[in-house]
Amino acid sequence: MTQTLQAIRGMNDILPIDAELWEQFEESVRDWLQAYGYRPIRMPLIEPTPLFARAIGEVTDIVEKEMYSFEDSLNGESLTLRPEGTASCVRAVLQHNLLYDGPKRLWYMGPMFRHERPQKGRYRQFHQVGVEALGFAGPDIDAEQIAMCARLWDDLGLDGIRLEINSLGHIEERARHRAELVTYLERNHERLDGEAQRRLHSNPLRILDTKNPELQDLVDAAPKLIDYLGEESLKHFAGVQQLLKDAAIPYRINPRLVRGLDYYNLTVFEWVTDQLGAQGTVCAGGRYDGLIAQLGGKPAPACGFAMGIERLLALWLDQGHRHEAVVPDAYLVHQGEAAGRYAFRVAEHLRSAGFSIHLHCGGGSFKSQMKKADGSGAQIALIIGEDEAAAEAVSVKPLRSGYEPPALQVRVSFDQLADHLGDILFPMEDDNGSI
Repeated sequence: MTQTLQAIRGMNDILPIDAELWEQFEESVRDWLQAYGYRPIRMPLIEPTPLFARAIGEVTDIVEKEMYSFEDSLNGESLTLRPEGTASCVRAVLQHNLLYDGPKRLWYMGPMFRHERPQKGRYRQFHQVGVEALGFAGPDIDAEQIAMCARLWDDLGLDGIRLEINSLGHIEERARHRAELVTYLERNHERLDGEAQRRLHSNPLRILDTKNPELQDLVDAAPKLIDYLGEESLKHFAGVQQLLKDAAIPYRINPRLVRGLDYYNLTVFEWVTDQLGAQGTVCAGGRYDGLIAQLGGKPAPACGFAMGIERLLALWLDQGHRHEAVVPDAYLVHQGEAAGRYAFRVAEHLRSAGFSIHLHCGGGSFKSQMKKADGSGAQIALIIGEDEAAAEAVSVKPLRSGYEPPALQVRVSFDQLADHLGDILFPMEDDNGSI
């Protein structure tokens, strides 16, 4: 017996009942982003591997251990399934010279790929909404992006998501801090775990973000980057904080908050929750002023963030929210060859009039078809037998209570059917506000 093929571990099917929830979320996201002036952009799933090595950093976990990279058998080029969206977005902006006429607000949504150990909220194929503002230098865009997230949580009815912020300063300030941090960690080398020892000289900032409880005291006493920031960096950070206070958005400064990607500078932020176990970050981002030049473009400031769709939806469901099932306006049942042909014509006619119609397929008795009609959640059953087909009419039976006139089955001519359905489904109010 041939074994049934399975999806790749960590790359999940999204079944219809869940996909409807995703579509509801995506619709909310599109409306939310449009309200802030962001425009959509779509990039390929596969990019040249050097794009991520240059943008993310060759000594990061993503590039070293997590990317899905392979050689193109046609030309030998090294290609990679995108592990994140910012590098791809910036590449597209540079390739198509999108900044020629000024700053841009862009967003994208889709799958990303990282070879990680699958667990709740962390998958090998995961989905993100990415938001990028390119060409804006001031703290106002940083604060606006944070405020955007706060508004989305409110729109979705999500509770228990808190904001943490920090500043990474500029590259020369991080260099001074890095040198002092490495010296401090070297003095305590025997206390470092294997992962921290590996990162000591390649990416010491990531040690500050360790989850090892045995290192917490050591990390708490380490040199803090904010103590090495210059006047310009501190002014920018103060500007962000003031705008957040003006908008009444609570936050906590987390001096240990760093990003796993090398291109960040100045403001970094995370929205975190305690309700998803170890995978508590639902949205993260910050400023990356050096990336555009790093990828070969004319230097320009930039700021952005990404949110994990799987994690947000898991939080949404855990908090007791449910989405409304998608149901048709009417379910059309029929029996007999002439009735079947006429039912097909009726269904298309009503769809052209703007109704959602579920046309029964596969045969069966009227009794069994009516059970399916009731189970579909449709408001109305449309019934076509040989008599209706001959008369070019349809029997209309409301399936749910609450209709005026009372829910009685009536026969309606083809020409009057759309108007009749509209009167049942969308009754007009009179001048006194009554139905």
